[in-house]
Amino acid sequence: MIVKQNEEGNAMSGNINRQILLVEKPSGKLGPEHFRMVEGAMPEPKDGEALLRVRYISLDAANRAWMHGATYRSAVEANSVMAGGAIAEVVSSKAAGLAPGDIVFGDTGWQEFAAVPAKHLTKMPKLEPMTHLLSVFGIAGLTAYFGLLEIGKPREGETVVVSAAAGSVGSIVGQIAKIRGCRVVGIAGGADKCNWLTSELGFDAAVDYKDGAVFKVLRAAAPDGIDVYFDNVGGDILEACLPQMNNYGRIACCGAISQYDGAPAAHGPRGVPGLIVVKRLTMQGFIVMDYMKDSERALADLQAWVKSGKLKVQEDILDGLETTPKALIGLLAGENRGKRMVRLTT
Repeated sequence: MIVKQNEEGNAMSGNINRQILLVEKPSGKLGPEHFRMVEGAMPEPKDGEALLRVRYISLDAANRAWMHGATYRSAVEANSVMAGGAIAEVVSSKAAGLAPGDIVFGDTGWQEFAAVPAKHLTKMPKLEPMTHLLSVFGIAGLTAYFGLLEIGKPREGETVVVSAAAGSVGSIVGQIAKIRGCRVVGIAGGADKCNWLTSELGFDAAVDYKDGAVFKVLRAAAPDGIDVYFDNVGGDILEACLPQMNNYGRIACCGAISQYDGAPAAHGPRGVPGLIVVKRLTMQGFIVMDYMKDSERALADLQAWVKSGKLKVQEDILDGLETTPKALIGLLAGENRGKRMVRLTT
């Protein structure tokens, strides 16, 4: 349902900006009832800002985490435009260095148009498909690259395990580990995803966490133990991996999907800090923005791997602003393969 706003200053016909609001912070699982579409006024850029037409909205598990409270960014509050990163086109600019037609990445929120300070935007190259700017050449690809190589530090012949392996980050992590000569085990939900990891992306083995015997199956898939664990989920999966880590293993903590939606777990992963001490593990969280000074190097590698066919790109694209709530809810339920995004059709 579209709700027209009636406040003073609303847009005239032809100058409508459709937006998705988070109308209520969920106490349990996220549902469609927590969102509403409205028609608002076309934003006017101030000095130092650019008016953007949103082209592709990024859907990420972190969207749900932002509803809980402040993290590396401020919390999303009720009755505000739902936050989210996007690839957008500059319509008009009151900022030096940005001109109509430029392509940028920024936190536009879930709406068709946004006025954003230029200092919060990253100018992007014009390439096709544009969707790669959100996936392999965007935050997902850079997160995989830096998290694995700078924190995981995999060496040829080592065993790398990645959770949420069929997702936007995990699917790239596993492929980079293979490029670096590692044995790679992915943990994903469902036989179809596991088969996709091994048959199409080149993973050596895959573990279906929905089978319920993660520890046993993982031990069979990684008989020599785990040298690097790229953790996207936390919770029970992290608990299953800790005892199987080799001495001096490295754990890159990227996300905690298991804790984002619904009731929190009754207990945290057992083995912390005992196994970390006994096995002399390095366990480090990270935010990709910490590494952006080295983004040119990372993008050069990622582009070369894609061009050579060593790195396959999987994108899950839905159409229309109205699909964003359902698309995020589905992502949290594990519906997607690779990077999920919404294409706006304005």
